[in-house]
Amino acid sequence: MNTAAHAADSHDLIRVHGARENNLKDISVDLPKRRLTVFTGVSGSGKSSLVFATIAAESQRLINETYSAFVQGFMPAMARPDVDLLEGLTTAILVDQERIGANPRSTVGTITDANAMLRIVFSRLGQPHIGSPQAFSFNVASISGAGAVTFERGGETVKERRDFAVVGGMCPRCEGRGAVTDFDRSALYDETKSLNEGALTIPGYSMDGWYGRIFRGSGWFDMDKPIGKYTKKELDALLYKPATKLKVEGINLTYLGLIPQIQKSFLVKDVDSMQPHIRAFVERAVTFAACPECGGTRLNEGARSSKVNGISIADACDMQISDLAEWVRELDEPSVGPLLDSLRDTLDSFVDIGLGYLSLARPSGTLSGGEAQRTKMIRHLGSSLTDITYVFDEPSVGLHPHDIQRMNRLLLQLRDKGNTVLVVEHKPEVIGIADHVVDLGPRAGTAGGEVMFEGTVEGLRAADTITGKHLDDRARLKDSVRTPSGALEVRAANTNNLRNVDVDIPLGVLAVLTGVAGSGKSSLIGGSVAGREGVVTIDQTAIRGSRRSNPATYTGLLEPIRKAFAKANGVKPALFSANSEGACPACKGAGVVYQDLGIMAGVATTCVECEGKRFQAAVLEYHLGGRDISEVLAMPVAQAKGFFAEGEARIPAAHKILVRLDDVGLGYVSLGQPLTTLSGGERQRLKLAAQMGDKGEVYILDEPTSGLHLADVEQLLSLLDRLVDSGKSVIVIEHHQAVMAHADWIIDLGPGAGHDGGAIVFEGTPAELVAQRSTLTAEHLADYVDSETLVS
Repeated sequence: MNTAAHAADSHDLIRVHGARENNLKDISVDLPKRRLTVFTGVSGSGKSSLVFATIAAESQRLINETYSAFVQGFMPAMARPDVDLLEGLTTAILVDQERIGANPRSTVGTITDANAMLRIVFSRLGQPHIGSPQAFSFNVASISGAGAVTFERGGETVKERRDFAVVGGMCPRCEGRGAVTDFDRSALYDETKSLNEGALTIPGYSMDGWYGRIFRGSGWFDMDKPIGKYTKKELDALLYKPATKLKVEGINLTYLGLIPQIQKSFLVKDVDSMQPHIRAFVERAVTFAACPECGGTRLNEGARSSKVNGISIADACDMQISDLAEWVRELDEPSVGPLLDSLRDTLDSFVDIGLGYLSLARPSGTLSGGEAQRTKMIRHLGSSLTDITYVFDEPSVGLHPHDIQRMNRLLLQLRDKGNTVLVVEHKPEVIGIADHVVDLGPRAGTAGGEVMFEGTVEGLRAADTITGKHLDDRARLKDSVRTPSGALEVRAANTNNLRNVDVDIPLGVLAVLTGVAGSGKSSLIGGSVAGREGVVTIDQTAIRGSRRSNPATYTGLLEPIRKAFAKANGVKPALFSANSEGACPACKGAGVVYQDLGIMAGVATTCVECEGKRFQAAVLEYHLGGRDISEVLAMPVAQAKGFFAEGEARIPAAHKILVRLDDVGLGYVSLGQPLTTLSGGERQRLKLAAQMGDKGEVYILDEPTSGLHLADVEQLLSLLDRLVDSGKSVIVIEHHQAVMAHADWIIDLGPGAGHDGGAIVFEGTPAELVAQRSTLTAEHLADYVDSETLVS
């Protein structure tokens, strides 16, 4: 008998040779297939560049190339990663932390197809029968019409009357959004001023631009009359006038009243996806109330009237998914048997993955990064595909230690079906289940991008790398805790699943809110604390920015630097912006020139005119402290901090921002590095640094350790200590045991998730929590801290 291995079985490695994407330094790794490989290293060390930008990107590019040129024209064109050799790739499925599109019409049910299945169930079994599945869709409006149609029949032109009707489920009042808007007029304009005096306080409404020309050219308004003295007709035209064509200075323009214009420009987007200044305006000027006609269900009366076993589709979507799964299990109807089986599997997957506390009606834009990632996982859990490469980006984000064990089981389950699982991760609990570990470093940015270790978890523990040294770190409980200076009172909080919670959050200390995912932490803060005067909330919403955005523009650092350059050289500040007058004319300030190759991936080449510096040659003649503007933008934060601290280049406003950037651990990032090249953890810390400048007394941080390496958590804790010691109050929503152990006060919510949570199960010091071991959090924290601290 021939026992020689078959040639087809020899391809059991994914081989990467000479990877140079972003900060990778010509690295080579061999990854075992059908195993779970975890990539570790400090934030910014190159993990995502290797896993996402090299391995997964090339796999997806090669698959796209198998389609016809016509189909490829509709797909995103992907460039080949900067790598010498990639062998043994399999189809890659990315399950990343990108927030699910914040479309106001998108819900958990619509993005997972659970709603589509439910609609069919109700169209078949609902009593009274009201129509096809679209009669239960809140995105389809009911319309009807009639008229004459002309067509050819037997060589003659025939005219007949036809009528048609579409039965949809959309609520006509709120158009399927579930909420109606009302406007606070005092936030739209200052009624004591005239239009010429700048009465309008809406972002972008300047009387110097086109809006000013339209208002003057319309002839409907006295531009020098205070708005408070307008007649009813004038005010109605200003606020509500429908789209009206005008000719101003020989140009055809359209006038639209302020309120329909705001609805058209701002309110088509979800609030969370708006730019900060527009979001602040919308939150100030617009109130969203549940639609009085549909009660927030988005559905019209007909869709709500059809029921299965006494439950309407609106009731089903509002149920907690774990309860809905039980209800669907009780339906026994052979005519839709296969559909019910598929719906049960989808709903059970939600429960298995720890999202049973959600409802199908939950807007997708309100999901956290971790919830969004686990929602995407649901599609793959029941898949029959094997030999796939699944790529995960920190699947433990937003998970309590109790939930991480469940997540680990799911990752192993995917591997055991014969798939290759690649995970970028910082949590020791997830690193511990790896078959193979790749540790990148030694540091971040330009000081990273090298393979420090490759092998088993045991080998990593013994290795002399930052991850190896910190892998077995255990937090110690503090010897003494701070005394609160006051309290933030919350009374009868009932947002989402909260059960009339009364709690006093201590001020002047580091307070940590914890509890399993879905226990009500964000509901408590978002519904009862955020938005109060003096409260600054630093949440997990992703910062948006194009390749023209960088840390200097995002934090406002570039403004004082441009002014200092302009003052030192006697020229305009706009010259020192690559997005304005100082831009290189050849590349328009991008630093690179893009060649569009149709269906092929475009090619970006460094601009030969400015050599990638982004500025005109004339601008680079101007200096401050012996450096030109492109040299300043190329500086890492740590170097720039010293440069702007003293001498001719001393700029206190810039130095203050640079100190904050260094404090959050971004000392290695250059001021002009495009935001698109920053990792998730780096972006969140950039946001933290930017918002720490806000004048607030209470800072709320939502999981600041996400994306942070074990070694960086210590730096974050010392930053939080400095904030508290400077007289601020810090409230942190967190699952990381090191942050819990470092707290002065812990508030634990639970005991479970969804309707099993929403109550305060513990308030006190970390030492008291560990001593009592009365909650899930207490069990995990007690296991985590040093045993010697338990004795003391």
